[in-house]
Amino acid sequence: MHNSFKPQNRILMGPGPSNVHPKVLEALSKAPLGHLDPQFIELMDDIKLLLKYTFKTESDATFVISGPGSLGMEASLVNLIEHGDKIIVCVGGYFANRMTQIVEKIGGQVVVVKETWGRAIDPQKLEDALKQNPDTKVVAFVHAETSTGALSNIKLLSEIAHKHNCLVVADTVTSLGTTEIYVDQWDLDAVYSCSQKGLSCTAGMSPITFSERAVHHIKKRKTPVQSWFNDLNLLLGYWSGTDKRIYHHTAPSNQFYGLHEALLILKDEGIENAWRRHKENSGKFISKLKQIGLEPLVPEGERIPNLTAVKVPEGIDEAKARSELLNKHNLEIGAGLGELAGKIWRIGLMGYNSNEKMIEFCISALKDVLKK
Repeated sequence: MHNSFKPQNRILMGPGPSNVHPKVLEALSKAPLGHLDPQFIELMDDIKLLLKYTFKTESDATFVISGPGSLGMEASLVNLIEHGDKIIVCVGGYFANRMTQIVEKIGGQVVVVKETWGRAIDPQKLEDALKQNPDTKVVAFVHAETSTGALSNIKLLSEIAHKHNCLVVADTVTSLGTTEIYVDQWDLDAVYSCSQKGLSCTAGMSPITFSERAVHHIKKRKTPVQSWFNDLNLLLGYWSGTDKRIYHHTAPSNQFYGLHEALLILKDEGIENAWRRHKENSGKFISKLKQIGLEPLVPEGERIPNLTAVKVPEGIDEAKARSELLNKHNLEIGAGLGELAGKIWRIGLMGYNSNEKMIEFCISALKDVLKK
């Protein structure tokens, strides 16, 4: 006999997903609407306004792609890049490396600016690469590298890229809603994120925004965008305009309800307050980790406030410790990826989970597991 699936309620303190606010869960369960229902169009418009607030942008090309952050990554790159274009990607971790794979698949020529895993991107390395490659069209980088816990200064990276007449793609998957981001002020051209981290919604939505300059560049392309689903021209037909919307795809209405509620909660708190809360809790968490003998991987000043990479102490079986946290304390934390596999744990204090109660809970669970 098959029974209805009943997941055990986990405490999600890995690199994402994070736990969802009860009001968001409630919103997800409302009756679905058709994707061209006038009520649904109203909801889309409201989500757009809330996203403009969250991204700190006035751009009308701000919307949601029905898919995870990786789809936002692909959308940003596939719209801006034509076959043979030269692209610089700043790579200091697993997710920036994924950008290089997408650029190669769409026929772009990749130049990699390499950084040590666990460190912010060195702006001088980007400056040098741009001097050596004056024909570069686009510079792409990750703001908060989920695989390492390192936060880069994308305001400065963006300034350097624009000085060399490049468009800028910024991954804010782990930083949106938790860390300062000013899309317009920092001159970012294509910026994407996800719904399941700082926004405390379920996975499967990718908020995205394109600058006027980026939209102009896309409309002036010599070749068509190499993707049907991600073509900005088609997406804007669905997301923009006061007249008749052009059907693009069947948008998942319930996911939209959840995201809308999550964005409302963030707006009610005030985004600057959310940034401050994540920063303060990160400081408290790291000092408590040190008290129990655990060290952060990333140097001070380069840490993501909502994702801490912790060095696994000598002689500890990191996978065993994680499975004990899950089985005994119902607590999920993340393992290391790529170069850092087996060397770190990644612990998230994201959105709804960034509070003192969660810090205390996580520290006492770690203490219990490590004591053994």
